[in-house]
Amino acid sequence: MDPLQEILRQVVGYVYPNEIELHWGLLIVIYPYITGLVAGAFILASLVRVFNVRELQPTYRLSLLTALAYLIVAPLPLLAHLGHPERSYEIFITPNPHSAMAMFGFVYAWYLTVVLLLEIWFDYRKDLVVWSQQPHGWRRWVHRLLTLGVTDISAQSLGFDRSAGRFITIIGIPSAFLLHGYVGFIFGSVKANPWWSSVLIPIVFLFSAIVSGIALMLLFYLLGTLLRSKAVDMACMDKLAMFLFYALVLDFSLEMLDFIHRLYEAEESIHILSLLVSGRLFLSLVILQAFLGTLIPLLILGLISPALRRGGMVNLPDELRRLLYVGSAVLIQIGIFSTRWNVVIGGQLFSKSLRGLTVYKMQLLGMEGLFAAAALLILPLVLLLVLIAMLPPWAEAETHPTGA
Repeated sequence: MDPLQEILRQVVGYVYPNEIELHWGLLIVIYPYITGLVAGAFILASLVRVFNVRELQPTYRLSLLTALAYLIVAPLPLLAHLGHPERSYEIFITPNPHSAMAMFGFVYAWYLTVVLLLEIWFDYRKDLVVWSQQPHGWRRWVHRLLTLGVTDISAQSLGFDRSAGRFITIIGIPSAFLLHGYVGFIFGSVKANPWWSSVLIPIVFLFSAIVSGIALMLLFYLLGTLLRSKAVDMACMDKLAMFLFYALVLDFSLEMLDFIHRLYEAEESIHILSLLVSGRLFLSLVILQAFLGTLIPLLILGLISPALRRGGMVNLPDELRRLLYVGSAVLIQIGIFSTRWNVVIGGQLFSKSLRGLTVYKMQLLGMEGLFAAAALLILPLVLLLVLIAMLPPWAEAETHPTGA
């Protein structure tokens, strides 16, 4: 059966002809998901630099590199969706301050160059100088290039690096909020769409970004430690899990507040939205996002949280605790991705007349297809491996730099 005929067969109620095909597909789902990981990873790093959470020190540099890898890939889904990426430079030479979408280019450039790259450079500068003095290996030439000719590693110079890095991190926290909050702002400002139009949407996006970033770093830290055959720092894991639990509680509370507010308003759209939730989005919203991605991780992390274990409620072996942490982090990633899916795709599944539902058919091939989306999700992992090879984030690399 032709894909268009299949869509028409599943249309329910009255739908305008221009509402049968969804304009925003899987690539636009991936875009807010990736930017959320960037913001979440950077905010986790700021807990070490600004708020001096020493237990999270093993994840600090890894969080910065993860944020950089995902930030490099962040605009690619948008560029692929627009179809003419070679024209993207025009938003810089002909800026439009009245367009939230156009201003993303400036937010992105600010966050990449002024915040993230500068913080990484100041944090790594001493190590880059030391690594560039290794007698052998091609990496020393890369490290020498990255020093930008600044080879002074005196106590005064290193003190300036620390002060500058801390100042940039403080600037970076609201910048991270702006980077991902603007995505929620775009959806929340669409007044004509009752699924998107909510003042809480930017805030929900922010806290879900923090949740997804912490969960991702928990997975990356554990995987990186095990692959290097090093001992896992359980104090770090416990602290990651504790912050993950608190962030998830706040995110869930905000989502429930938004849901209750919509029910209380009970506008004319409530009927079509209830049909949407109980029908088209039942699997992705109720099962994946609410049950598997939120309630189960909340229950697991709540029972084995360090704060609760101090009260003597649960005291599990380290191996079992790590396994539960990993399972919760994986479920949370599924839930956050489902959240992005439900916002982007779900907001386009009902008609503007509020009298009908359409359906989204995912492609396998093509620029908007599943394979292209999977490639965009894999690409940051490849970039992260390259960054780790060039700039090892591990503690032993700082004190004992290895030659290439």
